[in-house]
Order: sequence, then C-alpha cells, then structure tokens
Amino acid sequence: MSSAVDEDTARAINSGRETIGALLSGAQQHLKKVFVVFLLGFLGSFYALRMVVWDFLEATAKSRMTENVAGSTDIITRTPFEVILLQAKIGMITGIVVAIPALLFFSRKALRRRGYTSAVPISKGYIAGFVVLALTLFVTGVVYAYAIFFPYAFGFLAKNAVSAGVKPSYGITEFTEFMALLTLSFGLAAQLPLLMGALSYTEIIPYETFRDKWRHAVVAIVIFGALFSPPDPFTQVMWAMPMVVLYVFSLGLAKVLTNVRRRGAAKSAGTGTGHVKGRLLQFGGVLAVVAVAAAAAVNQGALGYLHESVYPAFPSVIRPSGAGPLETMATANGLAGDAAVGLVVAGGVGFLVLLGYTIYVLQQPVYPRPDDIRRADSHEDVDFETLSTEDVADVSTQVFRTMSEDQALEYSRQAMYDDDREKAQAILDRFDAIQESADSGDGAAAGGAAAGAAGTGEGDDEGLVASTAAGMLDPFTEDETTEDDIGGYAYDVAFIFNSLTSKMFRIVGLFMVVMGGTFFWLYSGGLGDVLRLFLDRVPQRVLDEVAARNDIDPSQMSLDELIEAMDIVVALHPVEVLIFEAKVSALAGFVAVLPLILFYAWPAAKERGLVYGDRRTFLVWGGGLLAGFAVGTYLGFFWVAPSVISYLVSDALANRMVVSYRIKSFFWLVIFTTVGIGFLLNIIVTMALFHVGGIVSYRSMLERWRPVVVGIFTLAAFFSPKGVLMMLMFSIPIALTYLLGLGILYLLTGGGRLFGGGGGGSTADPDETGATPE
Repeated sequence: MSSAVDEDTARAINSGRETIGALLSGAQQHLKKVFVVFLLGFLGSFYALRMVVWDFLEATAKSRMTENVAGSTDIITRTPFEVILLQAKIGMITGIVVAIPALLFFSRKALRRRGYTSAVPISKGYIAGFVVLALTLFVTGVVYAYAIFFPYAFGFLAKNAVSAGVKPSYGITEFTEFMALLTLSFGLAAQLPLLMGALSYTEIIPYETFRDKWRHAVVAIVIFGALFSPPDPFTQVMWAMPMVVLYVFSLGLAKVLTNVRRRGAAKSAGTGTGHVKGRLLQFGGVLAVVAVAAAAAVNQGALGYLHESVYPAFPSVIRPSGAGPLETMATANGLAGDAAVGLVVAGGVGFLVLLGYTIYVLQQPVYPRPDDIRRADSHEDVDFETLSTEDVADVSTQVFRTMSEDQALEYSRQAMYDDDREKAQAILDRFDAIQESADSGDGAAAGGAAAGAAGTGEGDDEGLVASTAAGMLDPFTEDETTEDDIGGYAYDVAFIFNSLTSKMFRIVGLFMVVMGGTFFWLYSGGLGDVLRLFLDRVPQRVLDEVAARNDIDPSQMSLDELIEAMDIVVALHPVEVLIFEAKVSALAGFVAVLPLILFYAWPAAKERGLVYGDRRTFLVWGGGLLAGFAVGTYLGFFWVAPSVISYLVSDALANRMVVSYRIKSFFWLVIFTTVGIGFLLNIIVTMALFHVGGIVSYRSMLERWRPVVVGIFTLAAFFSPKGVLMMLMFSIPIALTYLLGLGILYLLTGGGRLFGGGGGGSTADPDETGATPE
C-alpha cells in the first residue's frame, strides 16, 4: 500500500522538524539566560505597574477633567485578585516579548548551520538604523497618545457620562485594556512612514498606488480609528487628523525613496542614498542649533519678554493669557526645563520644515518605472521631464510614432531648459531615426498590400470562425446560468436585493436620519433627561432608602443632585455610555426602515412567487408600529418600569446591598419594560394587519404556532441577559402575546371560518387596488 504522503511532503516535514530541533538544541545551553531575560521582563513590569504605572495612567486620564468630573471618576476593582492577576498577566506578556529576541539571538548559529541566512548582505548599520527608526516612530505615537489623545478623550468621556447621570466607575481591567489597546494602535499607526517607504522602495506596492488610492487610505484610517477609538466625533477627529497628516508625510517619503530607487542610487550622485544621508544630517544639525538657541533664549528670559512686549500687541481675541505650558515647564524644572522647551521648539520647527518639504516633493514629478517606460503606447503616457539620457533609448518606438515634429522639439527644449543637452539631443536623434525608418517602410507596406489582400480570405475565415464560436457560446452561457446552478433561495435573495438598489438612497437616508437624530439627542443630554424623568417616577421612599444607604441626606438636595450623589447607574468601561447610545440609535434606525424595506422589496418577492398580499399594508404597519411603541412606552415608562425597578432596588436594600447598576443592564431593563410593552402591543397589531392585508393568513399563523413559540424562546436565550429566569421573563410574555393575538384573530374571523387575508399559501393575488378577486 502506497504512502498517503508523497516523498517531497515527507522531506519538507522532516526538514521543518530538524530546524525546530536545531533551534531548541542551539538555545538549550542558553535557556537559563533566556529565562533570566523573561524573569527580568516579568518582575520589571510587575513592580513598575505596582509602583508607577497605575498612578501615571490615572493621572493621565484625569489631567483634562474638571474638578467635579474628576471627583466623580473612580477606578475600581470588583474581585479580590483582579489587580494582582492583571499585573501578573501583563508581566507574563512583557516577559515573553523580551525573551523571544533573546531566544533567537542565542539560536542564530544553529539557524545558520541549517542554511537560514540572507541571500542579500545586510549591514549591521542598516539593521540598527531600521530598529532605531521603528522604535522612534513607535515612541512618537505613544507620546501623542499620552500627551494629547488620552487626556482629552477621557475628559470628554467622563463628562459625557456625568452629564447623563452615570458615574464613571471604570473597572481596572477594562480601563487598562482600553489604554493598552489604544497605545498599541497609536504605536503601530506611527510605523506608517516606515512601512510605506519600505514598500515603495522595494516596489512591492508602487508609490503610484499609494498616491492614486489616497481616498481609500483616508477611509481606511477613519474605519481603523472607529474600531480602536471611542465612537464619538471628537475622538474620531483626534485620531483621524494626525493619521491623515502622517499619511501625507509618508507619501512624500515614499516618493523620495521611489525616485532614489528608480534613478539608481549607485549611478546618480545627486539623488543617491549618500545625498539623502547628507540631507538628513543637515536637517538634524539645523534642528540641534535651533534647540540650543531656543534653550539659551528661554534661560535669558525670552518667555518673559514675550509676555511683556510681544503679546500685548496681539488682538484680545487671540492674546495668550497666563503662563503657558512651556513657561510652566521652564519655571518648574530649571535648566532641564529650558532644554525641554528648546526641544519642543525644535520639534515644532522641524514639523513645519518637513511639512513644507513634503508639499514641495509631492508637487515634483515621480520617476517612472522601467516597465512603464517600455510599455507606453503614446507620448502622453511618458513624462520626459523625469527621464534620464539613458532612459530615452528604452522608450518604445510607438511613443515616437505618435509624436509630431513640434512635440519632439518641445520635449527637446524642455531638456535644454534643464541644462541637459545630451538628453535633448537623444530625443531628437531617436525621433528622426524612427521617422526615417517609417518613411522607408511605406514602399514595403504598399508592396505587401496585394499579399495582404490575398491573405484576407484566410483572415476573414479566422474572424468568421471566432465570431461564429462566440455566437454559439452566448446561448450556452445563458442556459448554464440557471437558477438551479446558482441555488434557489440564494438567487431569490439576490434578485430581491438587486431590486432594492434603486431605492437604497432612501432607505439608507432614513436610517441615517433616525439613527443620527437619536444619537445626537442621547449624546447631547437626552440620556440624562430620560434617567432623571424615570427616577422621578420611582417612589420617594425607595430613593430615600438608597440615599441613606450611601450616607446622603435627601432633604438637603434637589432631585438632580440626589441622582448624581447616589450613583445608581455606573459605567465600568470608558466608552460604555457611548456604545449604549450607539446601539440604541442603531436599533431605532432599523425599526424605522424595516417597513420601508419590506414595502420596496415586496414587488420583487411577489414576482418570484414567494409572497402574496398588498404591499401597502407595510405603510399602515409602519404607522401602527409607531403608534404601538408610543402607547406602550408611555404605559411602561410611567407605570411598569418604575414598579419593577422599585421592587429590585428594595430587594437589594433589604439584603443590605449597595445599589450600583451597570448602564447597559439598567437602561436595557428600562427599555425592555417600556418599549417592550409597545412591542407586545405591536405583535397583536402586526398579526391583524398581516391577516387583513393578505401577507400571512390566520390559518398559517395557527398552523405554525409551535415553531413560532420555539423561535421566541431561542431568540430570548441569545438576546436576554444571563440566566434562565431572565430568559423566561422575556420569552413567556412574548409567547403569550402571540397566543393572545391568535385568540383575537379567532374572534375576528368568526371562529376561524372567515378568512379575510390571502397570504400564507393562498393563491389569491390582490390587484393593485388591494382587493382580492372573487
């Protein structure tokens, strides 16, 4: 019996096994050293978190908060071992990260013996420069995150939570994970210049791709920021704007490296790597001089001179007042502060210089790729200004054939303006040679006309065969593209979806209007208004008990002050309030567009034979949903929900508990007990409308009551809060409401004998007026 694995595969598996064995055996004698590196990383991060990092993170988060918001913001732990376990996890990850380079370093000789060496010699200087540049960019991104992004973002998030009546009680795990994830994302995003420069230089992704796809890059940056930053406009702008500016810088760097690569670093002295290194050294020297001069000026009282003599000349609108951050830094730290101010000034000057140079570079032509020069078909596809003298010979003959004599002279004059006489002469010589060969070939072309005419029959025969074959394939293609091949329901769904494309602007527009309006209302204080209005319906004795449990005197406070002091609703994650607002807004938008989607999709579904009935029923259904939600929300908000919350709070107080509900649990319970009442009413309204409109008949609803009830319990198991009891509390009322709707329809249809609807398998097809033909 032959082996299931061929010889090549077995050889590859054995080679991989031997490589891993060589790696481990080579590092075996150094495992103690690797373990020491791991232990140093583990213990260093563990004690750094304990002694420095926690306080630093909290200070960073509260640095831009007002005194009231900072006093309301806490970082809490919920389990006895949460902090120490979190420190151990971070220490383990840090230890592994620092131990992996040590493991590879000690195994380098074994890997070399296995043949794992670079085919291209790479100097240690380039490796060191690459590592230093990568680390510098990473640190730059982290500094931006902790100096600008985190202070303003946490100040905004905490203020939004406090204004909504929610106490920012951030769990230590959620708080740390949030900051760690954003720190990593900023550090990685700062590698964009290095990544784009390397990809452009190696032509893995040409510079032209980055240049032409800049719109896609901006959209990708915004989407990336939406995934890793809070979903509010303020922090989105703080994330996206620096990344867009960084992309522009990266684009300029990629263009410089592309020109260096394509012109040939070894041949072109004016644009080679030596030239780039010289420019970098000059730039660094200028910044060093600026830093020293600025530090010396600050030490001699330049900032005071600005306050006394320069700032008073500014208009009052833009006139700086008080001591700025630079003056505070210089005053508080002495000579070190002066040096720090000098570095900041040098950094600002360097940023402006780089911005101006980037704009200059992006306005210059890019040197074309050799393949693009050879494949060009017209002189309009070739930028002669960027070509060198040697490149003129690589330009295809077809380019010069499409060129007139005046155009050739114009390209030659441009080269003369650039003081490149050899290039100008090469263009004219190449143009003249090609024109002469074209003129001499006219006679041969005329002599071959007869032969071409004689061969026309054969060419026509080939063209006839090709056209006939194409014509024969067309009907075969149509026959093969059948519903059976595509797959029944999948084809129906695609057909219905295509019918919605022309109406997609209206659907998406309505969704965005409802979602955006709801989010703006909640975001601008509506959530706090709802909380205050709701708690105002809770019996005063319950609020007094909560206040007494929190050592608060309710007689000395207004309702708003009492709600803020009691801390009934808390947020454990920094963006929990915003996430809740976004989810509620999306849910409102979906409910609003659902009737519209069904209304527009109904004709296509009816054409496929999937549905029956009058589609205008959905417009009435949409109004019914709105009215049902309004009535149910009124009943639930002012009677049902306050009673449920009062019972739960009283039960917790009776067991001597501190009442602090998470925002998502508290408000979803409020929504389920308010909007949920409207949802129950809409079940009955929907059943009646669908039966009367011929969408789904009473008979179909009655015959399929078991699958419906099972589906209700299944959905409740997924979407209700944890616990079997909560699942039953949600599913049982919905199932009973469905059965109640069946009972009401039983009465409306005269005991089930009269069927007003034509849906649910009925062959009745109402006409455009909605009437069912007899």
